Amino acid sequence: MSRAELVRAINEGAAAGRERQPVTVCPYPRGDLRRSAWVRGYAKARPLDAEAAD
Repeated sequence: MSRAELVRAINEGAAAGRERQPVTVCPYPRGDLRRSAWVRGYAKARPLDAEAAD
């Protein structure tokens, strides 16, 4: 797996987080390192509920 694939997964996860999509939309299967990268991007980009209310 290349670094570019991991960066792409982080960016995809971040986009999903900003759009407040459910985490279940992750396209990568369990055990795939890209899934971990996707979730990391998602968690970093998704606003907390308190931030969303502002």
